[in-house]
Amino acid sequence: MPNFAGSSVFLFLASPDFTTMKIIYTIAFFLILFKTSFGQKGEVTVVKDPLIDSLIAKRIEVYRTGGDITLKPNKPVVSGYGYRVQVFYGSDRRELFNQQARFKNSYPKINTYVIYKEPNYYLRVGDFRTRLEAQRLMSELRATFPTLFIFREKINAPTLDTTTDDQK
Repeated sequence: MPNFAGSSVFLFLASPDFTTMKIIYTIAFFLILFKTSFGQKGEVTVVKDPLIDSLIAKRIEVYRTGGDITLKPNKPVVSGYGYRVQVFYGSDRRELFNQQARFKNSYPKINTYVIYKEPNYYLRVGDFRTRLEAQRLMSELRATFPTLFIFREKINAPTLDTTTDDQK
């Protein structure tokens, strides 16, 4: 009779059970995953608008000159947030332009802005730094324009008067 007691130990070491195989395969999987995650090589392509380079060049020029910028006459300088008065809103474009012309006849020096957000048109006027200034215009317009609202949004700074005393 053959002695199987010594060979059973050999069979156990030669053919591991299912849980041992799961552990070995799991460790091998994580080692391969770890190796491939740190072994990646790639290339980054930057896609940008060419105007970005010109803006950077202008910014560098401003810093070199110490902030002296030549301002173009009668061009607004964009500033921060302020207030505008909404004079009209509705879906009829012709009516919007009629209201804009009516406002411009009464107040030719105040800027008007037409905004379209589907399905309505909005007519907003003025570039006021404080809510009080917008409130004053709103009280003047109350009789002629029935639906008035004040909105806080990005405004244009008032145009700078570049004429000197000698030119006046």
